[in-house]
Amino acid sequence: MNRDWESVFTTWSQGPSKTEQERAENAERQIRQAIHDSEKLRNRNIKVFTQGSYRNRVNVRKDSDVDIGVVCFDTFFPVYPDDNVKAELNKSFSDGVYTYALFKNELEEALVSRFGREAVSRGSKSFDIKENTYRVESDVAAFFEHRRYTSVTHYLSGVEMIPDDYTPPRVRNWPEQHYQNGVAKNDATSRRYKRVVRILKTLCNEMASKKIKSAEDTPSFLVECLVFNASNECFGYQSFKPMVRAVLAELFNNTMNDQKCSEWGEVSELKYLFRSSQPWTRQGAHQFISDAWDYVGYE
Repeated sequence: MNRDWESVFTTWSQGPSKTEQERAENAERQIRQAIHDSEKLRNRNIKVFTQGSYRNRVNVRKDSDVDIGVVCFDTFFPVYPDDNVKAELNKSFSDGVYTYALFKNELEEALVSRFGREAVSRGSKSFDIKENTYRVESDVAAFFEHRRYTSVTHYLSGVEMIPDDYTPPRVRNWPEQHYQNGVAKNDATSRRYKRVVRILKTLCNEMASKKIKSAEDTPSFLVECLVFNASNECFGYQSFKPMVRAVLAELFNNTMNDQKCSEWGEVSELKYLFRSSQPWTRQGAHQFISDAWDYVGYE
């Protein structure tokens, strides 16, 4: 039976429902409350923010949990462009006494006292907070500020964590830059970019449920980054079937070898998409794009 892909894609392209969005906001509000109720944390310089697919409004049905970051600015992890900048800045900085490990432990205490021990489990990178009727399941990650200095007077601000099992030893993210660039790309494509991200994420989930290996190996974050690297011209169609075809065709051609995509970045544009530090490969992404094309039955 031939599926009516246009109507399937139209359904998949739709953003989160109001209820879903409200439950995600409730989860974030409760995390804020947990910090406010903690004597150890309430006077620290802390920002709570929704990150990942909910924040960027590319969440699909399978993204049931909301990613929440809790970043403390009292201590930061710096990276310097050279020793001169480092020496100059070190004159005015002192080593932080508040350690990341202590912050993560205090955050755990705050979450447990708010939600109860049985609702909070600690993973290497984040805490899992079980859902209830009022809030969605949440992954809560503790961060310090990460500063990438470009000169003595200027730095890019991201977030950084140290996983409990040191695998990897450090994780650095750029949630703010990711968000801004996603909004800009969406605006430049008449709101079509995020719709295509949702379509391809849902397609990937469906393919994975049918045990298609390339889809099982492709995280939703990678799907989002691939669509981000498709040129804006691909989004110029009035209907989804040719639009998705154009995106897949261009991505297929540009991931055939390293030349065309070696400079591609994540959505934040502050991290290369295909470099050895990433948990995925160009070849794997290329295979997924090829399998997605065949799965839809494009000619």
